[in-house]
Amino acid sequence: MSEKSKKPETIVVSAGRMSAEHFGTVNTPVYRTSTILHPDFESLKSEVSGGPAPRYAYGRIGTPTTESFECAVAELEGAARTVSVPSGLNAITTAILSVVASGDHILMTDSAYGPARRFCNGVLKRMGVATTYFDPLLGAGIEALFQGNTKLVFCESPGSLTFEVQDIPAIAEVAHKHGATVAMDNTWATPVYFPALARGVDLSIQAATKYIGGHSDVMIGTISVGEEYAERLETYVHDLGLFASPDDCFLALRGLRTLPVRLARHWGNGLTLARWLQERPEVSRVLHPALESDPGHKLWRRDFTGASGLFGVILKPINEAQLAAFMNSLKHFGLGYSWGGYESLIIPAHFTRTAKKFETEGPVIRIHAGLEDTGDLIADLEAGFAQMRAT
Repeated sequence: MSEKSKKPETIVVSAGRMSAEHFGTVNTPVYRTSTILHPDFESLKSEVSGGPAPRYAYGRIGTPTTESFECAVAELEGAARTVSVPSGLNAITTAILSVVASGDHILMTDSAYGPARRFCNGVLKRMGVATTYFDPLLGAGIEALFQGNTKLVFCESPGSLTFEVQDIPAIAEVAHKHGATVAMDNTWATPVYFPALARGVDLSIQAATKYIGGHSDVMIGTISVGEEYAERLETYVHDLGLFASPDDCFLALRGLRTLPVRLARHWGNGLTLARWLQERPEVSRVLHPALESDPGHKLWRRDFTGASGLFGVILKPINEAQLAAFMNSLKHFGLGYSWGGYESLIIPAHFTRTAKKFETEGPVIRIHAGLEDTGDLIADLEAGFAQMRAT
């Protein structure tokens, strides 16, 4: 079997392992260090003068722990280089800043993660970078929005909270025709279910806090790129002093080893809940691209090989007291942000749209299906709806 033909399930188990260098240990140990001693004066002088540097020269620049994690993610992504940073949001902002400069223009999907939108409207605006939000469903029609200074198109598919599926290959083709870079937040599907770089994306971003970590106990982000962007991205990250701690890299790498197994369970549980919710009289619409009735289902089937446990639900009109009664009565769904861990979560979803209004009949909630028994989760939701009706 060639290296290129390896499946994700095999890659996550074998990639980035450095057993021969660490006395046969399966997992690379945690290297907590700032200072790394050079073997001699010549080595130290060579690095200072810009000559060949040793493999590990300073803790912030990399350790065996960070190398193991980044190499494993890079192989899963099909990337020339992956860098790890302190959070998923930092991965988004770092990817954008590594491409743009004052006077540039970017196109940002209108369904983007809320903090990414705030970054564009705040930090980028102060830097002199203009942002135009585009309808996530434009596809190749995005060409009409390009300007002479458009340097980046930022996608997220499915989109945060509304779960609209974007035609990434069509968008990438148009962007590259205009000399622009394509970045994508691929946290929902991960490279296991959506090979972003193979679909035309230049910078593939993941909040590894979520499905890669998998246990709600780590904050970390990754950016993966092909050869064309590798040196530029690495230099930018080092120049900014960005660094994911070895402890977080160790936890993320441990989570990566079981990613496909957990994702399959999240996908199955999420789809089971989504189909059950579709039939509920309290529900107006379920936002899940793996449902045959979803507007994005055809694109999802074409470009994705699976789904995650995260999806949205539009309820029929209710008041805030009824929504509170529903959510407060749940026993197996935690009321908390983030997602991708083993536990089920539920939150009310509030979002801003400026390119095209997203119509909803009633309140929107976001559900993350964890690894619990679906019968227990359905019973919990059923009891919640009963409490909603009684309020």
